[in-house]
Amino acid sequence: MAFLPKDLSVLAYANGFTLWHYTTPDTAAQVRVAGYMNAASHMLRLGDMVLANTGTAGTQAAGIFLVSGNSGGTVNLSDLTPVGAADSD
Repeated sequence: MAFLPKDLSVLAYANGFTLWHYTTPDTAAQVRVAGYMNAASHMLRLGDMVLANTGTAGTQAAGIFLVSGNSGGTVNLSDLTPVGAADSD
């Protein structure tokens, strides 16, 4: 799939920092690729964080991406930092 701006929403904003939420059937590896979120380059700033639910149509993962680059309209995200631990059940 591709980035869908309708699935990116603001959770909080303060002091020039925005905390976002994004949900997608794409994997974390696909979302993390430089350029994936270019359509939101006018909104995303260095240091913003994106809480993400990825792989919603299959193997789900949740975590936090850091906006580590945004230059010339190309957005780069850090690797997903996972949230939660393995379920031992």
